[in-house]
Amino acid sequence: MFTGIITGIGEITRIESLGDHLTYGKRLHITAPGGYLDDVGLGDSIAINGACMTVTSLDVAAMWFTIDVSAESLDKTSGLTMTGRVNLEKALRASDRLGGHIVSGHVDGVGTVKRFETVGESWLLQIETPLKMAPFLAYKGSVTVNGVSLTVNQVQDSDAACVFDINLIPHTLENTALGTLKPGMQVNLEVDVLARYVERMLSLKG
Repeated sequence: MFTGIITGIGEITRIESLGDHLTYGKRLHITAPGGYLDDVGLGDSIAINGACMTVTSLDVAAMWFTIDVSAESLDKTSGLTMTGRVNLEKALRASDRLGGHIVSGHVDGVGTVKRFETVGESWLLQIETPLKMAPFLAYKGSVTVNGVSLTVNQVQDSDAACVFDINLIPHTLENTALGTLKPGMQVNLEVDVLARYVERMLSLKG
């Protein structure tokens, strides 16, 4: 489990294919901030841009680790097939503070950035999602964008898609990789776990 509070910014530096067919996944080599891996071991879970992955090898002194991503996971996520900065979060300990919201690290869908621009001292991030995610997005509700726990400030539904707005403060941009986003880029989305259960219960009542 995770909280959506990013604990470090890493960088995918190299991507290797695990086979010569589309059914094979990729091995990602990721650098981490100094000291980030001091308490990490083989088999530990780290969320990469919101997707829960397993550490398959690491060099603490050299500050890098690898993860193996299946073809299925690559098909259902974004941002894991290219080099560049990524958000990192280690798995939640039972004694840790729940600063964001309960996050599973399982991506529910991929959204597309429609707008990303300054509004006063903050930034407006507008994301378009598939219609299937509309029931799980609500005003002042929680959503995870590339692993970051955020609050939905507006939701607009249409026959074609669902669009929601988020306001980002400078602190969030400085301490996550969200500042690299641009219109047209795709992002990993995870809805609030409570919304999943509410939708399930309501659907069974019908």
